[in-house]
Amino acid sequence: MGKRFLPFYLFTFLLLSSCGPRVPETYKTVRSLPAIYPDYTNVTVPVNIAPLTFEADSAADELVACFKAGSEEVVCGGDKVQPSTDEWKRLTAQRDIIVDVYMRQGEQWSRYQPFHIYVSPDSIDPYISYRLISPSYVSYEDLTINQRCLENYDESVIYDNMLCSEEGAGQCINCHNYQQYNPERMQFHARQHLGGTVIAYDGEVSKINMKNDSLLSAGVYPAWHPWLKLIVYSTNKTHQSFHTTNINKIEVFDSESDMMVFNLETNEVTNIENDPEEFEVFPFWAPDGKSLYYCSAHFVYTDSIDRGIEVISRGKELKYNIYKKSFDPSTLQFGERELVFDAAAMDMSATLPRISPDGRFLVFAMAQYGVFHIWHHDADLWMLDLQTGEAAPMKTVNSPDTESYHAWSSNGRWLVFSSRRDDGNYTRPFFAHIDKNGKASKPFELPCADPDYHRQFMKCYNIPEFMRGPVTIQPQRFADVLKTEGKPVVFK
Repeated sequence: MGKRFLPFYLFTFLLLSSCGPRVPETYKTVRSLPAIYPDYTNVTVPVNIAPLTFEADSAADELVACFKAGSEEVVCGGDKVQPSTDEWKRLTAQRDIIVDVYMRQGEQWSRYQPFHIYVSPDSIDPYISYRLISPSYVSYEDLTINQRCLENYDESVIYDNMLCSEEGAGQCINCHNYQQYNPERMQFHARQHLGGTVIAYDGEVSKINMKNDSLLSAGVYPAWHPWLKLIVYSTNKTHQSFHTTNINKIEVFDSESDMMVFNLETNEVTNIENDPEEFEVFPFWAPDGKSLYYCSAHFVYTDSIDRGIEVISRGKELKYNIYKKSFDPSTLQFGERELVFDAAAMDMSATLPRISPDGRFLVFAMAQYGVFHIWHHDADLWMLDLQTGEAAPMKTVNSPDTESYHAWSSNGRWLVFSSRRDDGNYTRPFFAHIDKNGKASKPFELPCADPDYHRQFMKCYNIPEFMRGPVTIQPQRFADVLKTEGKPVVFK
């Protein structure tokens, strides 16, 4: 019997050095994978991702990791494993990385089963942006939209609502969105103090006042047309309630919601769906610009009690389906709605439809009921093959906790989503490779220079969006625009 089958014997191993630490000379062999955080065992990563760093997720006084890829070999360790950028680039250039991890408790070293980091030649967009918010449910003043370079650890603020907040007059920012991953064509909303919709388009920044007596509300959830100067919004009367015994701490819901389209060239808004018995929300354009997908729930009020109270009491009846409307880019006309996915027939609720850039796959969030699945611990991601009509949960991607707020990379090979799998309270960005047949790899968490960063960071990542580059407009310029009067829309 070979030595590799004797897990508790001690062996001698060649001494190697890099990053300072050395591979132990003697150790016992353990037959399991190492418990590390983040869990990067056997994940697939893009060739241009920042170095993966990790630490022990079990009791250990020290750890050492030996990375091998082709002829390259890197040894890192101490309290944390943090390969340098240059070392990481040498490793990822070889594609398949094998990692040996050693952990010490007292005087005893243990060597765990090696794992792979598979390096895909499919690159990822260099930036993502997200909103950072505390999971306090009621406080929104300390709130920013940030951007992070995925090729290194650089992070910067796109906008900070404290720039416009005053004592007794706070501001809330949300719903950042881009036209075709273009950071020079973006929008976000500011609510409450100095509220309005900020639109940046090829260097020009403007503030739009979308409030109008003919609309339910100003624009809420946005969807840029792939090339036209059009943005479709849902208009929502949104509320929240708090649970005392339910595992879901908070419920965010709409008592009414419609959809409208905003024309940037004419400054006109037009209702495109406003059935009082339908709650339309979360629009998203097909990549060819000829179909608009969205979600809608059928709900009929009895008018016997206050509407807000009635929605709360009947909240579990809210089951959203996925629909689409045809669109003619030459005439700007929408067709009638068509059912795409009947979640209500499954006694479920589907939200946030997102279509792959090749137009084949639609990924959405699914939960038992309601519209704001980020607060539902049962929420999972599902994939619908638009060619075959088959839909199924993304088992490789999902965890026992919340998955939601997902987006496709521009090449359609990566999916980013927010997950609460780490602790049930904080959403973190995770990435999964999606091959041409829709098969997903094991997700990996956003790499950080310090692997313990997310365990110490008390903010949630909200609505991650891919970008082809960084937003270069300075936060103060956005603040200066928000301090002006918004241009009122014209209802058509």
